Amino acid sequence: MYTRDKTRRISVGGVAVGGGAAVSVQSMCNTKTWDAAATLDQIKRLVAAGCDIVRLAVPDARSAEALHEICAASPLPVVADIHFDYRLALKAAEAGVSKIRINPGNIGDPERVRAVAEACGTRGIPIRIGINGGSLEKHLLARYGRPTAQALVDSAAGHAELLERFGFRDICLSLKSSSVPLTVEACRLAAETFPYPLHLGVTEAGTVYGGVIASAAGIGALLLEGIGDTIRVSLTADPVEEVRAAITLLKACGLRRGGVRVVSCPTCGRTEIDLIATAQQVEEALRDCKRDITVAVMGCAVNGPGEAREADYGLAGGRGEALLFRRGEILRKVPEAEMVPALLALIEADAEGAI
Repeated sequence: MYTRDKTRRISVGGVAVGGGAAVSVQSMCNTKTWDAAATLDQIKRLVAAGCDIVRLAVPDARSAEALHEICAASPLPVVADIHFDYRLALKAAEAGVSKIRINPGNIGDPERVRAVAEACGTRGIPIRIGINGGSLEKHLLARYGRPTAQALVDSAAGHAELLERFGFRDICLSLKSSSVPLTVEACRLAAETFPYPLHLGVTEAGTVYGGVIASAAGIGALLLEGIGDTIRVSLTADPVEEVRAAITLLKACGLRRGGVRVVSCPTCGRTEIDLIATAQQVEEALRDCKRDITVAVMGCAVNGPGEAREADYGLAGGRGEALLFRRGEILRKVPEAEMVPALLALIEADAEGAI
């Protein structure tokens, strides 16, 4: 069985990727990179959300120049996203980025790829080869007729071979598509084919609702098989939402601990409290809590008390009231209007008392 510890390990500004390292979370700023102040402000928000690595678009010389200021001040390793102009990759390397994402196929002449490989090799900067189903080489589309898993792997193999030919081995791969089944199939095949760490993601996944579901289906399936070393949940949304979704996904796959896990039951005709609003209030209030705890918000007497007893803290709803639990012990009944304040006050008091 494939496991993450069988891949090569690279270092992205001190964050280990591959070789059995913990799966890291990435996002990408949507600011204009040339606006260093706005970009750094967004990076700070991503740090607070739990991001490990941040990627920035570098479409022009103005943006490349701003990398000097950004890299010097960024609390996260910075990845430069480069397309078409290899000179921007050279400028990014000089500016101090921690990784460069390129598609060697659109860089042009192999000698330009050599220049990027040498600049990164000298500075210890890894390169991610990004392969997307929507931008495959024409000869591969002609051979396979459409984007297929084998076509994506063939593209990655050609680009990786080119870098290896120039003596560059600190390679990370990503094989992405907006199709979840295609992404999963391509990454499975890549895991069997290459020694490189894999960056997982479903590209152009969509808005928050649909994008999170698509990403959970694709990235989650691969993670549970032991495939994938770093992830990005791509959403048409605030990048902070990408990080929150990615961390929640890692927790669901048993690959990250820490922070609050809210357990809440689906509503049904037995529910006697406003369970939907209550669960949302609790989740929002505890979003930034770093304690490794499980909080149950349950709606009725069928499963409620049992689930609440298994959690660190819990509410089990009754008719206009709820039982308040701490680690299996019923503390008291509280009226519905006081449920959430009582639960939050208990959690806060325990945190202050280090219980």
